[in-house]
Amino acid sequence: MPETNVAFITGASRGIGYAIASALAKNGIDIAGIDVNIDELQSSMKTIRESSGRSTVAIRADVGDYTSIESAVEEVNKTLGKISILVNNAGITRDNIILRMKDNDWDDVIRINLTGTFNCTRAVIKGMVKNRYGRIISIASIVGLMGNVGQANYAASKAGIIGFTKSVAREYANRSITANAIAPGFIETDMTKKLPEEVTKALLSQIPMGRLGTPEDVANAVKFLASDEAEYITGQVINVNGGMYM
Repeated sequence: MPETNVAFITGASRGIGYAIASALAKNGIDIAGIDVNIDELQSSMKTIRESSGRSTVAIRADVGDYTSIESAVEEVNKTLGKISILVNNAGITRDNIILRMKDNDWDDVIRINLTGTFNCTRAVIKGMVKNRYGRIISIASIVGLMGNVGQANYAASKAGIIGFTKSVAREYANRSITANAIAPGFIETDMTKKLPEEVTKALLSQIPMGRLGTPEDVANAVKFLASDEAEYITGQVINVNGGMYM
């Protein structure tokens, strides 16, 4: 582990991203939270800073815009130090069946979820190569492995993240940089809370463990992959889904 341990986490203002930031901070890591919702992000980073005692910064940036992310990386390098951990978590959905899906619904999801992962990795990995150390963890999805009705755009973006992760792992393993993906199942977030009760019941019937996951379940997997205990694990997809997909 390097002298300075800084995590660059996208979509960190709430949900899974916030849980990841909180877990890593409690594990002794300084946090750079990235989000487009700066007010909520600042509040979240303040809470994490006060509860963990670690340094945090909140930066408004759009993962779909490389220039925006490049500027954010430069700011983190100046304020916190060299980035050793990247968590590509930012993501959106624009659900519809293919026949009704608009061009913007496809383009926006691919831009944020997949191109955003590429942009952040490209901006951060230069420093990791120089430091000969890095942990890149990208949040994929169970949907990227098994598909889902009405989510062709989301499934394609998450499957793309998995292929991208494996390529990064092969390219940079000789620089002591690992790249792995986590594929959560259905997690208790603002998104799933909006589902009708009958839909939630149908989902639960497909999960052997009989419950939705929590953001902390995903954060625990990230915490492990970010640690030195996972230094020989790269190019893998860790499923956190309660057995829904095996």
